[in-house]
Amino acid sequence: MPRASSARSDRGGGFAEAARERVSRAQAALDAALEAGDAYGMSVAADELEDALRIAREHGLGMENGQ
Repeated sequence: MPRASSARSDRGGGFAEAARERVSRAQAALDAALEAGDAYGMSVAADELEDALRIAREHGLGMENGQ
């Protein structure tokens, strides 16, 4: 019988991949807004990155900015 932790990670594989992609896209958007000096874009992207990281942490993905 598989351990609970490995079963959980198997079920969450697609979710984990999507969460990592969301964090990556948000980080790229923030980097682009910073490069362009776009204050509104920075605010929107920072909020999206914060939300994406929060969701990842809540699901045990332990991601940091840019990962």
